[in-house]
Amino acid sequence: MAVKQSSAPRCAAIVGPYLSGKTTLLESLLDTSGALKRKGSVGDGNSVGDSSPEARARNMSVEMNIASAKYLDEDWTFIDCPGSVELAQDSLNAMMVADIAVVVVDPGAGKANAAARIMREMDRNGLPYIVFINKMDSAEARVKDTFDALQALTHRPLVLREIPIRDGDAITGFVDLVSGRAFKWADGGPSDLIEVPAELSGRTGQERNVLLETLADFNDTLMEQILEDVVPATDDVYENLRNDLQHAAIVPVFFGSAEKETGITRLMKALRHEAPEAVQTAERHGIEAGGEPLAQAFKINNGASSGKLTYARVWRGEIADGSTLNGTRVSGISKMFGARQDKAAKASLGDVVAFGRMDEIHAGDALSASGNAEGVDWPKPVAPVYALSIRAGKRDDEVKLATALAKIVEEDTSLSYGANPDTGEQIFRGQGETHLRIAIERLANRNKLEVDAHLPQVAYKETIRKPVNQHARHKKQSGGHGQFGDVHVEIKPLPRGSGFQFTNSISGGVVPKQYIPAVEHGVKDYMARGPLGFPVVDICVELNDGQFHAVDSSEQAFKMAGSLAMREGMPKCSPVLLEPIFEVSISAPSDFTSKVQRLISGRRGQILGFEPKDGWPGWDEVSAHMPESETLDLINELRSLTQGIASFDWKFDRLQEFTGKEAEDVVAGRAAAH
Repeated sequence: MAVKQSSAPRCAAIVGPYLSGKTTLLESLLDTSGALKRKGSVGDGNSVGDSSPEARARNMSVEMNIASAKYLDEDWTFIDCPGSVELAQDSLNAMMVADIAVVVVDPGAGKANAAARIMREMDRNGLPYIVFINKMDSAEARVKDTFDALQALTHRPLVLREIPIRDGDAITGFVDLVSGRAFKWADGGPSDLIEVPAELSGRTGQERNVLLETLADFNDTLMEQILEDVVPATDDVYENLRNDLQHAAIVPVFFGSAEKETGITRLMKALRHEAPEAVQTAERHGIEAGGEPLAQAFKINNGASSGKLTYARVWRGEIADGSTLNGTRVSGISKMFGARQDKAAKASLGDVVAFGRMDEIHAGDALSASGNAEGVDWPKPVAPVYALSIRAGKRDDEVKLATALAKIVEEDTSLSYGANPDTGEQIFRGQGETHLRIAIERLANRNKLEVDAHLPQVAYKETIRKPVNQHARHKKQSGGHGQFGDVHVEIKPLPRGSGFQFTNSISGGVVPKQYIPAVEHGVKDYMARGPLGFPVVDICVELNDGQFHAVDSSEQAFKMAGSLAMREGMPKCSPVLLEPIFEVSISAPSDFTSKVQRLISGRRGQILGFEPKDGWPGWDEVSAHMPESETLDLINELRSLTQGIASFDWKFDRLQEFTGKEAEDVVAGRAAAH
């Protein structure tokens, strides 16, 4: 292989499914680079990543871990991302600024689908990536099975870069399909060069031909050599691999064990020789090479002891400490090593750094002196699929809770919160119960806040089925001026979705004009809670007669009369409960489509149809109408049925009559709560 020219700092995102071993891989990469004095362990709680109390408590990554290191005198930043599908926003943000990603997967065809969403996202944004099949120290691990299953998830051809050497059931090394050389692993150290085992000689040739044929699809010269039985030069093959990877045409596949640190040096060398440069990544995002210094914020951390940190990648030029970006002064520049901040005087092209105390900056902002430079076109946050109703455990902490929530949501834009105007609850939304519980724990750990949380109320409404004419008189005499208001109204049902109408057909001044709006106000006041206990919709109330008293009538008296007419008349109108119906679109691998359909039917849903999901090989999209009450915890069962990878989108569709025992239970529960 030709001598490698030194590169500007590069960035690799480490992504993959939950429990695939990403944080252990980060630890091994840092150890291989010499950045660690002693390799830590996730199990022992002393790894560079996962240092937060929430991560330690769960023994899992709950936010991205960033660590910078040198490998053979080249600067690298690794961004280890959470594997839980509920914490995907950090992975998406990291992929927007990385030069390359390493997708860490467990061996086994049955576990491949867990990487589908990650691979699809990288296919969508054109990010080059390498697959690393981890935990290959297990006896049942089979590279080819995993390879074939992963290939079904992407349109990019996977390229097997090595084949395993086995001693009985154990994998002890590999044969490099490009150089043809064989290596025996040594736990925690460099591999030893050995002879290619005789039993692998034939397979090595076969797999190398498959590799070359794949590369030939992107290079006419290589195709001609293969057709003419000319053996291409090794350096030419490496050059094709590098070029095709950098253009996101292929996906190289390596394997090893992050725990035992086997295959890590091989992976690190591939990254060093084949990953794109920062300038190529900027070009891929449409960022011009010339112009003022430019960085891109991709993550906010409000939990640091030194205050708010803005993680950013430098796309262009050089940014010094004390510079002003987007009208905000940079107060400190650091390179991150887990929770540790290593101070720096400046940040240059390719660097991933943390800017201190930039209070007005948010994830996705392009940062420049003018504030007008264009960076990466930042995607929308992941839409929420789960919600909790929350409130401060202590009434005096309500303002403190609102402030703390704003900071939590700034860190993770796939979280959101706000009041539900229909129920009055404060709703905290995210990607699942674990996602929200982690955020609530963070509120407790950082802000000493006690938070009460439960599933939110469903925004039931009620309406009527038949019209009624109702007379009501409000009369009160207690010395001096009394109160007198007399009204005749007709309460009528309206078509679904019509809302509320108030009309009057008063003639002869039986109700003076100045009192008519007061009657409407009284009607509306009552409608906040109808005879079933819920807000009333889709009715028309017509004021058609009444009486007044020259001395005792007033706006307040007629307001009370209007409310009384509703209170007495509505129970006679055959009131009926209305429940919100959502239109949902569930995305899942095709193997699970029938289970998804049964799940919908079991939750009172109406299946509208299903079709292949556009751009997602092997996935279906099932459309249905479902009651809101059935969607509150839908994501939990949906993920349980689909190995944790299905998801859904939703939107309000309509209100629909709700009758029967379940409706009676809802009404009874409402009455008991009040």
